[in-house]
Amino acid sequence: MDIGEYISARRAYNIVRQRISSEQRLTFEELSVLALLELSSRPLSTSEIAGWQHALRPTMTHRADRLAALGLIDRSQGSSDRRNVVCSITEAGIERLGELCGQIRHVLARGKVLARIDAERIKQYVRAMGQYYMRASDLVLLDLAVNRREGAPIALLVGSLGLLQPTVSMSVQALEDGGFVERVASGTKDAKARLTDTGRLRAEELIVRIESLVVKRKARSSVWESTAGNN
Repeated sequence: MDIGEYISARRAYNIVRQRISSEQRLTFEELSVLALLELSSRPLSTSEIAGWQHALRPTMTHRADRLAALGLIDRSQGSSDRRNVVCSITEAGIERLGELCGQIRHVLARGKVLARIDAERIKQYVRAMGQYYMRASDLVLLDLAVNRREGAPIALLVGSLGLLQPTVSMSVQALEDGGFVERVASGTKDAKARLTDTGRLRAEELIVRIESLVVKRKARSSVWESTAGNN
């Protein structure tokens, strides 16, 4: 996957997500679970989904609990191992996924990257992108590395990533505390955030991870087949 595509799609969903009430709002990882389940040829266990998302079991259980509470997935005991929970997407989940991917497409249509793909193709992107958890601070690192090599003020990062200003401010502060970015005078009211050498190395690691993602065109028979090309 191209890094520009990744940033563009994440920005689009960040914008879409802000328009939804907090009770109904899904994280990108929760949205990607819906995409995975709809595009799978069979129900998937929570352990399979956790492995696919590189997530801990408790984290995956929390995501499944929330999706089930919203009526977007069904859960049942596995036939071979009753201790393992098997998940499948509901009609409401399919409808929600379609609506959100349609809204993502509408936001993407205003720009150049991914502007011509349809909502069904966006589902494939969401599924692929959901394999790795990216914090807001990671997105800031990526944007600074790819689009803002000379640094950028908070306001520019907010527009570039579609995140709320407090989220970007806290992310930049955390990155500065960790030695990943530095503040530099820009001759204007707001100083620029710029990557340090340590931050650039971290961003390069994230870029390699993203570029290893493969956007499949057809659902596979198992979650492991769908990710085999990524490892």
